Amino acid sequence: MKKILALALFGLTAVAPMTAIPAVAQSVAAEQTVTFAVDNMTCALCPVTVKRAMEGVEGVRDVEIDFEARTATVVFDTVATSADAIATASANGGYPARVAG
Repeated sequence: MKKILALALFGLTAVAPMTAIPAVAQSVAAEQTVTFAVDNMTCALCPVTVKRAMEGVEGVRDVEIDFEARTATVVFDTVATSADAIATASANGGYPARVAG
């Protein structure tokens, strides 16, 4: 009872530390990985250009290019961007990309 009274007197709550957990869960849930087909990559510099274009999109966390498979695997925050926006950025860089399926 003394502990509850002390918490009430000082305006503290025993639940306060738990409020950070939902924010962490939301952040993890908002991350998505998508693989794009990028057919026009024909030289050693092409993957560098595609990677830079995709990394330039706000919310993109990682881009891995597989030159032989002609794909780009992108990890991004779905709250900040979308697969369409990433594909558009690649196309604007000269390399049209589409979600591989």
